Amino acid sequence: MTAAIAVALTAPPYSILTYALPPHFGLTDFPVGLRLIVPVAGWLRTGVVWEQDAPRPAGVTLRPVVWPLERAPLCDAAYLQLVNTLASRHMAPPGRILGTLLPRGLRTAKVVFENDEAGLPRLLTAQALSRKSPDEQAQLATAWRAGAMRCRLDAAARDPLCSLAADPPWPVRPGAAKQLAVLDLLCDLGPTSLSDLKKRLGPGTLPILRRLASLELVRFDEGEATCPLPEPGSGQASEMPPLTAEQAAALATLAPVLDQPDGAARLVYGVTGSGKTRLYMELTRLTLAKGRQVLLLAPEVALAAKLHRAALRAFPEACPVLSHGYQPPAVREQAFARAAAADAPAIVAGTRSALLLPLRNIGLIVLDEEHDGAFKQEDRLPYQAKEVAFFRANQSGALLVLGSATPDVKTYYAAKAGHVPMVRLAHRVGGGGLPAIELVDMRGAGKLTAVAGKRETGDRTGVLTDLAAAALAETVAAGDQAMILLNRRGYAPLLFCLDCEAPVRCPRCELSLTFHKDRERLVCHYCGLARPHPSPCPICGGASFLPMGVGSELLEEQLSGVLPATARVARLDRDVARRPERAEAILAEFASGQAQVLVGTQMLSKGHHFPDVTLVIAADADLGRNLPDYRASERTFQLLTQVAGRAGRGERPGRVLIQTRMPDDPFFAHVVRSDFEGFYELELSRRRRLCYPPFTRLGLARLSFPREVEDGFGLVAAVGEAMRLAAAPLGVRVLGPAPAPLALVAGRRRFHCLLKSPDWPAVRQVFAAGRQALAGAANIRFVLDLDPVDML
Repeated sequence: MTAAIAVALTAPPYSILTYALPPHFGLTDFPVGLRLIVPVAGWLRTGVVWEQDAPRPAGVTLRPVVWPLERAPLCDAAYLQLVNTLASRHMAPPGRILGTLLPRGLRTAKVVFENDEAGLPRLLTAQALSRKSPDEQAQLATAWRAGAMRCRLDAAARDPLCSLAADPPWPVRPGAAKQLAVLDLLCDLGPTSLSDLKKRLGPGTLPILRRLASLELVRFDEGEATCPLPEPGSGQASEMPPLTAEQAAALATLAPVLDQPDGAARLVYGVTGSGKTRLYMELTRLTLAKGRQVLLLAPEVALAAKLHRAALRAFPEACPVLSHGYQPPAVREQAFARAAAADAPAIVAGTRSALLLPLRNIGLIVLDEEHDGAFKQEDRLPYQAKEVAFFRANQSGALLVLGSATPDVKTYYAAKAGHVPMVRLAHRVGGGGLPAIELVDMRGAGKLTAVAGKRETGDRTGVLTDLAAAALAETVAAGDQAMILLNRRGYAPLLFCLDCEAPVRCPRCELSLTFHKDRERLVCHYCGLARPHPSPCPICGGASFLPMGVGSELLEEQLSGVLPATARVARLDRDVARRPERAEAILAEFASGQAQVLVGTQMLSKGHHFPDVTLVIAADADLGRNLPDYRASERTFQLLTQVAGRAGRGERPGRVLIQTRMPDDPFFAHVVRSDFEGFYELELSRRRRLCYPPFTRLGLARLSFPREVEDGFGLVAAVGEAMRLAAAPLGVRVLGPAPAPLALVAGRRRFHCLLKSPDWPAVRQVFAAGRQALAGAANIRFVLDLDPVDML
């Protein structure tokens, strides 16, 4: 009887199925972790060998494997251990995890086999190969083992990445609704695969994209399957500045940890401007010298690109690679395959997805700005990059460095408890001090009079108070640079109809639409719906509107009334940074002094070094503080401290103005003093009292159903009752289900249920009981987010 293997399918149904070996292959041809093609019902699917010599089910005739897709396994045993851990954590089959982690081209059965052997077919699809006679397959197997036969992705299966090639406003006729729909979606989502666009916009999408590409408004980016890495030694290493005494002491503490066989984690708590990146580079040097690999991770593409440039300057011979989710599919597939095959010293810089590359000899993992919420993925496979990094560091015996000027409260709690020892960098490089921070009371700063355009004495210019506007003008006049934070996108967050006295709302979410003047659109920031503006009011047909509130786009426009005509203002937010290269261009422009003022959202708050910035203004520090999220105060403190740290990093001292309507709040006393310790104690006491992390394990069960489903409310109630019954003996507190803060998004009613527990297994068990109550219900979605970051 031939041996059998267990295969984890990377496509639906994602099961682990048992197959027989084909007679022309042996067990050694199918090591664990190898990708292969198998039959499933009447289809061919890609799977990964999960177990060799698997037990054969009794009374079942096994179907044979069709063909291997590689000779050496793409996923080694350690990577499959990571997959299994994620599967257990998310109560999902391993195939589902593999289907998420593997790039699309590495999990499709739409492949072509090329053959160099004379007398054998030159090209064969997987389907054609499966229909060959046993004798023909035996000949092909011999050619495969000899290396004369190769596998590549079928060109027809390539899923190019589509992205904007031009910023709005776009030269498209107002009546070209389908073209505008494509442009709006790409502007909202950023680079998106063709298959995803077709799924969202329906048939006929490809011709529209081709037309937009001919107008140079959209581009297709497939990447090159033969995209080469730079040759080793192709560049000259730049000399790095000498370590300060504080950096040298930190290095002396961290370097021995690189040799710990079981891995370890350390928190590098360094004030803004203390030279954390310089420390990362020195640790990278030591890791490469040991023949091991380095992962340098940042929460955003622009910051990852900055780490990549730093590594490229310092170690050109190591050919540092940049990896992030906006790269073309072929590039991502190539990076995954190269990571699996590499044992030599290497550097990969990237965003959170780079952590899931199958590197096999990791010696150092750096998570810069470790506090940032972008390290948590919310969709598809919710995972916290810090937790995955801890697992991979322990698994490979690597040093995990968590770097931040404002550590996550839970990370700092672990550091204070001794679980994650801490290294401090308390001083800025160059001896400069932290900038002086002043609170500016926005109350009574003056208001617009009823006379159009006229301002009362003491009024402010838009969202800026007179004090802030005067400081900005003085800074620019002195030849220095300034940064202004307003953490709200768009031109105005609300458009008010003067005829029916109602705001214009999204019909799918019942939330106010944001006016984007550059795009001439009203946009829902939650479901992506966009409608042209000006257009009649959907309620009364009126045409008189009043923009209310100020977004970063309007603030950029208003600064023309404060600054001289020669002063240039740049803006950095998600709207202008949908193309990653555009964000880098804006930052480079500001760094070179071409722009004197940089306005933007939280994207400008961290990781950037501009020595000529002497003034930072937080235009509205109250934004985000009162969100229904237990982390709201922590996030605001981190944001304000980080953006304040952009000032005074050169020879001239910095000044920070924080505008607020609550200057007497104790929270701001800690912000003004840059007192993270004081804020931490205040926040910790609140969380202890309300039983929030780090004093409990928190799970968020999300339920949603289409608003037209009549029995949806009854199903939600049944889920809640089932979870409460399961929770009582486990000591789990169940809060809800209750309507989510955003109760209706994209036409779906949303409910949240918080689960507070002393351990994770109990949370999963309670969730499983709720899921069981939904057995057979097709219209309701029910997902569990462990340690949620997004509470909306």
